[in-house]
Amino acid sequence: MTNLTDLTISESLAKLKTKDISPVELTQAYIDKMSENGKYNAYVTQTAEQALEGAKEAEKRYTNGTNRPLEGIALGIKDLFCTKNVRTTACSHIIDNFIPPYESTVTQNLLDDGALFLGKLNLDEFAMGGSNETSCFGPVVNPWSKERKLVAGGSSGGSAAAVAAKMCAAATGTDTGGSIRQPSAFCGVTGIKPTYGRCSRNGIVAFASSLDQAGPICKDVTDCALMLNSMAGYDAKDSTSSRIAVPDFTSFIGQDIKGLKVGLPEEYRPDGLNPEVSAYWDKAAEILKAQGAEIVHIGLPHTKYALPAYYVIAPAEASSNLARYDGVRYGNRVEANGLDELYINTRTAGFGNEVKRRILIGTYVLSAGYYDAYYLKAQKVRRLIKNDFDEAFKKCDVILTPTSPIEPFAIGDKNMLENPINMYLNDVFTVSVNLAGLPALSLPIGLSANGLPFGMQLIGKAFDEATIFKTAYQLERGANFVRM
Repeated sequence: MTNLTDLTISESLAKLKTKDISPVELTQAYIDKMSENGKYNAYVTQTAEQALEGAKEAEKRYTNGTNRPLEGIALGIKDLFCTKNVRTTACSHIIDNFIPPYESTVTQNLLDDGALFLGKLNLDEFAMGGSNETSCFGPVVNPWSKERKLVAGGSSGGSAAAVAAKMCAAATGTDTGGSIRQPSAFCGVTGIKPTYGRCSRNGIVAFASSLDQAGPICKDVTDCALMLNSMAGYDAKDSTSSRIAVPDFTSFIGQDIKGLKVGLPEEYRPDGLNPEVSAYWDKAAEILKAQGAEIVHIGLPHTKYALPAYYVIAPAEASSNLARYDGVRYGNRVEANGLDELYINTRTAGFGNEVKRRILIGTYVLSAGYYDAYYLKAQKVRRLIKNDFDEAFKKCDVILTPTSPIEPFAIGDKNMLENPINMYLNDVFTVSVNLAGLPALSLPIGLSANGLPFGMQLIGKAFDEATIFKTAYQLERGANFVRM
C-alpha cells in the first residue's frame, strides 16, 4: 500500500473525494512524519491538534458535498506569514514571542479553500540568508544528507525540507532573490516564485518590499498549480497587489509545447560552471526539444551586474523595513538607561549577525553622499536587467537556466560562513528574476555524482505563469526525477 505521505496533493484529493482515505487519516500520517523526522529541524512551531480538528471538519464537508479545492490538505507555513493566534517569529529573537491577532492574506486564502496548517516552518532570520543557517532556532538539515549534514538552502529551507521529508503535503515560501527556488533545488522538490504582485504581501513579515513574493513549494508541478490557484489574487490591503485575473493554472498542465521557443542565455554559462550543472542544462533543453519545443540562444547582457545591484537594493529596503523593531514600537525590549541605549541593547540582543550586516549595508547606501553613488545606480541597473528580459522575450516564450551553480554544501562550511560573498554568489541565477519582477519555477532534473539533487529553472514573461506550468510539466515528465 502506498504511504499516504507519498501522495501528491492531486492524488490525495482524488482519494479523499472517493473516500478511499479520510482527511483525519491523511493528516495523522503527516503528523507521524513530523515526529519521525524532527532531526531535520524543519518546524519551529507545531499545530497538530488544530490540524486534526480541521481534518474532522473536512470529513463532514466530504460527506455532505461542500468540500473546497484544498479540503483536508495538510500544509506547512513558512514562519514569515502571520497566522492568527499562532506564534510568528521570522526566526528572529527580536519577535520570538509574537502572536499575531490576524491572518496573512495568502494563508487566509488557503484556509478559505479548506487547507489545514500543521505548523510554522524554519527559515533564515527575516529571510536573510541562502542556507537556513541564520535562524535563531538553528539550521535546517537537508533530508538528502548522508555522511555530513547538508544545508537545505534558504531562506525557505524549512519549507523545502518539510516537503522533501514528507512532513506536509506542500508548504508556503517567500522569494526575495531565490528563496523559494534555491532551497527547492537543494532539496529535490518543486517551487514557483510567481510574478511580483500575483500574491498579496499583506501579513508577511517584510524583508525587501519591492522584491518579496509568496509562492508554493510542492512535490511536483501539478501541485504548484493547485496551490497557486488558492494563494494568488488581488488584495486591496496590498498596494502592490495586481488586479490581473488569476487563471486556473491546472488547466495548463498537460498541454503540449510544440513550437514553443525556449531561450538559453549564454551569460548563465560562465567559465568554470560546474560541468554536471552544464550537462543537466543541456539534458533539459534536449527533453524540451524532443517534445517539439524550439531552442533559441538569447542574450541577457546585464546579468553580471544583477548580484551587486540586488545586494544594494535588498539591504536598503531591509534597513528601512527593520527600523520598526526597536523595542518601543515592535520587538522584545531590553531595558536600558535612555532611549539610545535601549535601541542598542534591544537590537544587539534581538538581531543575528547576517541581519545586522544587511541593515548596516542598507543604511550606508541610503545615507547622504552615497545614495546617488550606490542606490540610484543600482536602480538604473535594475531597469537595464528588466529591459534585457523584455528584449529576450521577443525571441522566446520561456527561458531555461540552472537554478543554482552548486549542489547542497555542508552546514557550517567555513568557505561560506567566513566569506558571506561566497554565499551571495549562490544566488547568481535567481536574483535577476526578482529584480525584473518575473515568474520563475525550479524543478529537480537529476542527481549529482554525490547523489544530491540539481534543479532547473524556467523563467516566464510577467503574469505568464501558464507557459511556465505547461513547459515545466513536460520537462518534469521527461526528467522522470524520483522523489525521496
